[in-house]
Amino acid sequence: MHVPDGFIDAPVSAATAVVAAGAVAVSLRGARRELGSERAAPLAGLVAAFVFAVQMLNFPVAGGTSGHLLGGALAAILVGPCTGVLCVSVVLLMQAILFADGGLTALGVNITCMALVTTVVAYALFRGLVKVLPRTRRSVTAASFAAALVSVPASAITFTLIYAIGGTADVPIGKVATAMVGVHLLIGLGEAVITALTVGAVLAVRPDLVYGARGLGQKLKLRVNGELVDAPDAGPVPAPDAATRSRRTVWIAGLMTSLVLAGFVSFYASADPDGLERVATDHGIAERAEEHAAADSPLADYGVKDVEDARLSGGLAGVIGVGLTVVAGTGVFWVVRRRRSDETSDAAPPAHTNAGTGTGTGTGTGSNV
Repeated sequence: MHVPDGFIDAPVSAATAVVAAGAVAVSLRGARRELGSERAAPLAGLVAAFVFAVQMLNFPVAGGTSGHLLGGALAAILVGPCTGVLCVSVVLLMQAILFADGGLTALGVNITCMALVTTVVAYALFRGLVKVLPRTRRSVTAASFAAALVSVPASAITFTLIYAIGGTADVPIGKVATAMVGVHLLIGLGEAVITALTVGAVLAVRPDLVYGARGLGQKLKLRVNGELVDAPDAGPVPAPDAATRSRRTVWIAGLMTSLVLAGFVSFYASADPDGLERVATDHGIAERAEEHAAADSPLADYGVKDVEDARLSGGLAGVIGVGLTVVAGTGVFWVVRRRRSDETSDAAPPAHTNAGTGTGTGTGTGSNV
């Protein structure tokens, strides 16, 4: 659903760029709270790389049309809504600059539709569902499915509204809306399956790493003197070293999965146009697309320039993309978390006071009280 340059006029593109920049700025502040510790930065970077990899796997939906993961719901549930906006934004930025996928002037539109709307809609619905469903891992997975399903047509509706205001082709907006929502409902089913399977897999091995599942565990209640109180935690607390090793194992497994998906499985992805491309072609919007400013990039169109073998070219581009995204994402999140640590340190009061100051208990006023 990457919007190319030329679909939206300059004033509306600029306005959505302002909206996207504001969303990123707010998310940077929110992500400092969500990341929790600097050790969370590599996991957030991994989520961005995984979203990049899975977006290369277009799957067929209907009538010669394909779809791919948007990733907002998945990122929000795994690492938090603010961090999720940043994850998808990093992916979109890498795709636009390096792979000529999604216009540069349309970057604000793409971040608004694919990062902001999907994340906000999905996480709001997810939190609402987990509050009313039984507090189990199965409920978290089911809520993930529903949230991801709804987030995709919500993104399509947002694009349609933006196009109604600043579209460059004179087309019946009602027909565009019907086509966009219809095909993206089908794509949403694929998004929902991928999101639910991924969240369920992480829940099975490290539920504590799923941001959306935090605080959902029910404590055992004991009746003491007629009142219910929380029972003390049972069993040994995992050693910090063991938790670190487990987190590292999850990170390595996730990175290897991303590399395999982008470097090998992507070769078998559907070559059919995605939902937006199909709608644009059918309704005369596609002819308004402009050539990408990065069309001559060595990685344009997800292939390595001068590598003749299509399988090797696409696989190398996917591997390079995953590598660059995990590095860029981890770097961004490490800086975000580091800034919070610095601000906390600056705001912390001094641990000790000087006994020689007038605030000590040995002053004349203190002895006369």
